[in-house]
Amino acid sequence: MSLVADYGSDSEEQLPLSSSAAAPGAGAASAAPLSAAPDVVPLNGLELARQLDPRTRELMYNPSISELYAPQVGPANPFTDPRKALPKNTFTGFVEPQHMDTYAFEDQRLTFRTLGYAADPSANAAGSAKYVGDAAKALANKGDTLLTASMKDKRKRESRGDAADISSFKGPWAGFEGESRLSKPTPDQQEAIDEALKAPDELAAAKNKKQEFDEKSTLHIKDFYDYMGRTYMHPPQQEGIHYGQVPEKCFLPKNLIHTWTGHTKGVSCVRFFPVSAHMILSAGQDSKIKLWEVYGERRVLRTFLGHTQAVRDVCFNNKGTQFVSCGYDRYCRLWDTETGQCISRFTNKRVPYCVKFHPDEDKQHLFVTGTADKKILCWDTRSNEIVQDYDRHLGAVNTITFVEEGRRIVSTSDDKSIRVWEWDIPVDMKYIADPSMHAIPAVALHPNAKWMICQSMDNSILTFSAYDKFRANKKKTFKGHTVAGYACEVAFSPCGSYVLSGDANGFMYIWDWKTTKFLKRIKAHDGVCIGVAWNPNETSKVVTCGWDGTIKYWD
Repeated sequence: MSLVADYGSDSEEQLPLSSSAAAPGAGAASAAPLSAAPDVVPLNGLELARQLDPRTRELMYNPSISELYAPQVGPANPFTDPRKALPKNTFTGFVEPQHMDTYAFEDQRLTFRTLGYAADPSANAAGSAKYVGDAAKALANKGDTLLTASMKDKRKRESRGDAADISSFKGPWAGFEGESRLSKPTPDQQEAIDEALKAPDELAAAKNKKQEFDEKSTLHIKDFYDYMGRTYMHPPQQEGIHYGQVPEKCFLPKNLIHTWTGHTKGVSCVRFFPVSAHMILSAGQDSKIKLWEVYGERRVLRTFLGHTQAVRDVCFNNKGTQFVSCGYDRYCRLWDTETGQCISRFTNKRVPYCVKFHPDEDKQHLFVTGTADKKILCWDTRSNEIVQDYDRHLGAVNTITFVEEGRRIVSTSDDKSIRVWEWDIPVDMKYIADPSMHAIPAVALHPNAKWMICQSMDNSILTFSAYDKFRANKKKTFKGHTVAGYACEVAFSPCGSYVLSGDANGFMYIWDWKTTKFLKRIKAHDGVCIGVAWNPNETSKVVTCGWDGTIKYWD
């Protein structure tokens, strides 16, 4: 307590001057003197940087760059993969600086890609021959690259000789070592030459030889004549059907009422018999043409055989007594509908894509075909000769349509254009083309003969006037179906109120002609629905054909 009392004194004179003057009870406390400046350990040798856990994902302060890139401290993790402890200067490993020009690098890269080995650049720098990849193959090839191997395999020329010695001097004409200059062919080569020389003679003989045709037809019914001596050409009497009379109003088909089967491959098109429509003619990709009944038992009546390849199109004359067919065998054939006899055949050695009889009664001996060689040919069935050709298109002709009572024809082509021709004048009077137009593989004429619809390859149906200036009606465009890449046919109802079209997915689409409104879609075939036709004497009966080989009748 005496120390506390001495510390609290305000007078310096009252402090004891020596240890002998202290109070008798303060011996232990007075032995430890007080120091106003104690010794402090310097901080220069201590590490003051903050340590960061490498697993830390978020920092609550802004560390310095030395703290971020400080080496790891602490004991090593015994469970860490030792490969991770290897030095790295890239994310995937350690890249050593090495100089190699582009030429040498490409040589080694192509050698590794082709032969499976390449020289190790680090080993070569150390003076030892080591390889990356197939080392055994590299040693077998003595480490040759593609370049050195090609240089070793290079043929060596013979000596040019001395220019002073004219007799033995060869100069730049010196041959290669081991080269044979015999001009005589080997026995195998001579045999091949002899066969090649015989081929033109055999081809010429085949051309000169008259081609033999085997056209025939098969009747599939027993009662060819009825009790009155009439054949199937006479239309049957059906209640409520007036042949040749167009119904005033048509209705949409709803149900499938019959399916004709008989073609082994797809069906290209179907055509109704003129006026009465009591029979259907179908062209098949199995090179057969079949005639079917529409009423009664709906049997197959006759099969016409003659084409050697798929049949593309068929067309009746005005009375139906004859029809013409065209196929990929490059022939057009004229058939008798009743007897099945092939009357004549026509060809210009090009594939015909469409065929049409002239609609005039006095020109029933003329028919036109659109061919693959960009021409429209007019044939005379009496002389079997071409009487007119229309050669202005720049692509294969797809369709031919007669307008204005046969005075003009409208043709479409793969050149994405429409041309209008005066009959028997081989110069087009109207050329319709636009950069936005696509190829048109099918055309149908309206019953009033004032409009025609064209199937466009951009999945739409275009409308053009069929008289005067043949202008496009952009307000009447029918869309919704998919036909790109397929020549799906289009058709009108007999009254002209509905538009029909096939589809690439096997559907039959129906639109309203006046409003262009989509009305109905019917799943008609498993494959492509390529052809559609409305019975001209019925209010709601439609026939379709497809690439599934069937023909279906809807009502």
